Amino acid sequence: MTEPSHLTAVRESYDAVAADYARRVKEPADLDPVSRAMLAAFADLVRPPHPGPVADLGCGPGKVTAHLAALGVPAFGVDVSPRMIELARAAYPELRFSVGSMTALDITDGELGGILAYYATHHTPPQWLPTVFSEFHRTLAPGGRLMLAGHVGNGEHLRPTHAYGDHPVSYESHLLPPDRIAELLHRAGLVVTTRVVQEPEGGTKRQVGTFLAYKPE
Repeated sequence: MTEPSHLTAVRESYDAVAADYARRVKEPADLDPVSRAMLAAFADLVRPPHPGPVADLGCGPGKVTAHLAALGVPAFGVDVSPRMIELARAAYPELRFSVGSMTALDITDGELGGILAYYATHHTPPQWLPTVFSEFHRTLAPGGRLMLAGHVGNGEHLRPTHAYGDHPVSYESHLLPPDRIAELLHRAGLVVTTRVVQEPEGGTKRQVGTFLAYKPE
């Protein structure tokens, strides 16, 4: 099967920027108070005795995966970039990381107690989001929880040419309205319980949307 072109672009781009990205991306402890609180709330929802491991999809260099693990969450990471996974394994050898795509997860039906997609879906073209969200639904156990966070907007389509240390990149970003993301999650069979939209402040330029949802039992 031919790989979707956006996945190839994301893999090649993040392989190229991986080392600079890992150096520049904030530690979870240095995030803004609302982002820290949402991660803590998600950890409360998926921490044992809640059944099943928690997948950090689009984990990058593993910083947020390790943060969840430190909060008592049985977390592992998946990323489409092999170089990112190499960095994550080197930094956190006690945790499990693997190369994979959100469009076709190598995870059995109903295996997961939770999914974190943290700034991980905005490179996905809107027409592919139903496939991604269906994979979330398929792999979550009944009652399993999802946290999705990332940049939102009014449908902007961004095409940067360089990023993170001025490396050439070919990925694109799609900033959908929060209502559209919530609608697509609903269509995939997930129930949205919380929606938080943070306006740009400080050094940020874009709105950030965070969604908590679950798979009905």
